Amino acid sequence: MNETLDTLVDKVVACQKACNNCFDACLREEHVAMMADCIRTDRECADMCGMVVAFASRESKLFPELVALCAKACDECATECEKHDHDHCQECAKACRECEAACKAYVNA
Repeated sequence: MNETLDTLVDKVVACQKACNNCFDACLREEHVAMMADCIRTDRECADMCGMVVAFASRESKLFPELVALCAKACDECATECEKHDHDHCQECAKACRECEAACKAYVNA
């Protein structure tokens, strides 16, 4: 793998972990129903990150499109998490923004 792909995978894995952590923590919040959109976007983003990791070592022609879609999922998740003051949401939003930037850099390289 080249350096750009290595950086991408590092950010994607970190994002996946942050999303899974946020998802789990949201389920333990007192008003879990208010966290439904956050939980949904966490799951979608984590799943998308998992697909990127799975495809990273393949020479799939779909990989650039998958990475672009991951950037979109990261943006949506970060936007939702930024609405909440919980530390896990803020940490997730940060990881998502970093992943989004890495995805865009990879696609535009």
